[in-house]
Amino acid sequence: MTGPRRILLVDDDAELRGSLAEQLADSYETVQAETGEAALSAARAERFDVILLDHGLPDIDGREVCRRLRAANVRTPIIMLTAHAAEADTIQGLDAGANDYLTKPFRLGELLARLRAQLRQHEASEDAAFAIGPYTFQPGSKMLIDRGRAKKIRLTEKETSILRFLCRAGETAVSRETLLGEVWGYNAGVNTHTLETHIYRLRQKIESDPANATILVTAPGGYRLQT
Repeated sequence: MTGPRRILLVDDDAELRGSLAEQLADSYETVQAETGEAALSAARAERFDVILLDHGLPDIDGREVCRRLRAANVRTPIIMLTAHAAEADTIQGLDAGANDYLTKPFRLGELLARLRAQLRQHEASEDAAFAIGPYTFQPGSKMLIDRGRAKKIRLTEKETSILRFLCRAGETAVSRETLLGEVWGYNAGVNTHTLETHIYRLRQKIESDPANATILVTAPGGYRLQT
């Protein structure tokens, strides 16, 4: 299961890091790094949904950190933070592989909007990946990969859409009506039986015992994912 969205917050200003982590705590789990080397180690070892990367770090320029992450095939969205508003700095950061640029000082509302935008774009891309139980879910390629056995499970378009929406919901149960509306739209010819048939087929693919689901579980009024 995905759990809270995870942000790697890279800045040498401890006060700013602490303040941002506190302000983001309601929606995100943050991991902090104060140097470029610490950021590189964390991003290579763990999965993050977004990286907030300061331009001016004490050991490695933030743009160089960005370049190294992309060279290491880290595809996580990167939003660079900078005190420099010059167009050339922004262009260099984007050329290094950053997805967006935010100039200090910034308002929390603007940061949250940028985070949401990057998450939406990434989830729709081929690079997105989510942990669901023993599987890595890649919605862009409509695939689940069993990490223990390196086995690939192909998904249909609707199965992918169901899992994607349940991933976004985290630990919150999603009602059958909400899933129908999100996956099929308001199609008069589709009812809960259609959804239940797709859930049944998904469980046949991902559960070791489909009759006693432990990953895609039934919740009051709907469904949710759990580890």
